[in-house]
Amino acid sequence: MIGKRMQGAMNEQIKHELESAYLYLSMVAYFESIGSEGMAQWMRVQTQEEVDHAMRFFDHIAERDGRVELLALSKPQKDWASPLEAFKAAYEHEQFITGKIDELVRIAAEEGDHAAGIMLQWFVTEQVEEEASTSRVAQMLEQVGDSGTGLLMLDRELGTRSAVEPVAEEESAA
Repeated sequence: MIGKRMQGAMNEQIKHELESAYLYLSMVAYFESIGSEGMAQWMRVQTQEEVDHAMRFFDHIAERDGRVELLALSKPQKDWASPLEAFKAAYEHEQFITGKIDELVRIAAEEGDHAAGIMLQWFVTEQVEEEASTSRVAQMLEQVGDSGTGLLMLDRELGTRSAVEPVAEEESAA
């Protein structure tokens, strides 16, 4: 059974993960509005990843006889000054999420919740990847600058990102 403190913190994390998805979906709309279909595709994949993350917390709570409580989401930003500013915002947001995951790890340690601690290690690793990928795109956009040709090439490259099927828990344990 999951403890009340961890359950509350994980319910809050579901909210953060869904707000991440909502933010990235807003970025999809922004990129589509400026004709950057590749960047929109990149963010569509990111949006789905965030929903998957929320569901990992949802399932963890439910599997441990806890009660999932869905909290209200904040309205996301809808416009950015440039693609670079959008990806910088995504990187900053991922840093925020990393801090929230770190808080959950601390709670798990304080509560002696080994099941949550093990589950959260996946998120610790995932956040390294999330920060690296958004930072890398922001760096590429900085390098490209105002080059129309460079932006088109980068947009085309980012459009090749596709969703990866999540590995089933049973498969990942084997």
